[in-house]
Amino acid sequence: MADKDGIQTQRGPYQSPIDPVELDLDSVFQFRCHKDIACFNACCKNIDITLTPYDVLRLKRRLGLSSSEFVATYTVPFAMDHHDMPGLKMATKPQTTQCVFLNEDGCSIYEDRPIACRYYALGSMGVRKKAASDVEDIFFVVREEHCLGHQEPDRQTVAQYRQQQGCEEYDQANRTWREIILKKRSGGPAIGAPSERSLQLFDMCSYDMDSFREFIQTEGFEEVFDISDNDKTTIIEDEDKLLQFSLRFMKQVLYGERSIPVRQGAKQSRLRRHRAGS
Repeated sequence: MADKDGIQTQRGPYQSPIDPVELDLDSVFQFRCHKDIACFNACCKNIDITLTPYDVLRLKRRLGLSSSEFVATYTVPFAMDHHDMPGLKMATKPQTTQCVFLNEDGCSIYEDRPIACRYYALGSMGVRKKAASDVEDIFFVVREEHCLGHQEPDRQTVAQYRQQQGCEEYDQANRTWREIILKKRSGGPAIGAPSERSLQLFDMCSYDMDSFREFIQTEGFEEVFDISDNDKTTIIEDEDKLLQFSLRFMKQVLYGERSIPVRQGAKQSRLRRHRAGS
């Protein structure tokens, strides 16, 4: 429900924590979280956080770990769909549902916290409506019983809250990845299950920038893709650019949406080389 000012207000006996009112960037809602509120950190003690590629990149960089070290130590793998599309969730402390990064003072990685944490108590979703080519963002309020932040008097638009929480940088960095997932889900059963190689590619390009960095320096990659030495050096040395390139590469390989130039005759050259080696 919403009051006359468009503020999202407390609902009746609706069981889901998601308020069924769709919001846009100009919608106003009432919420504030701060260290003096009685429920502070309660949401961190019962987590179910799906990590995005940019989440993984920021956290592994903050902790000074390789991609594989971070994934092995601080994440739990799960299947994002019935085709076992690889996903990662934030790990919890042993025998608890508490975030592994929660300590006595609160979040120990706050400046690099995942996008799901930044949005709370908002949720976001990307949708592609019929006959539309672009992905549209929709938002909604999440009201969990423990959270007292909805009783705070602060009011802001969704756009203001996103800016305050640093969501825009994360959303921009993850946009291509989200488009890939939406395209996969909207394909329907006629598309069929992805190959094991495709799933491995998705895993590397999403969560393992160290392996992807090595991959784009191989002879096989250079034989096919036409990238200048200067551009490749920039991509290799800048992990943010490396992630964006990996997502473009995955979109091109999986869906044929070409944004990376291919060398003329590359396919024929590879075929000849494979035949010569067989």
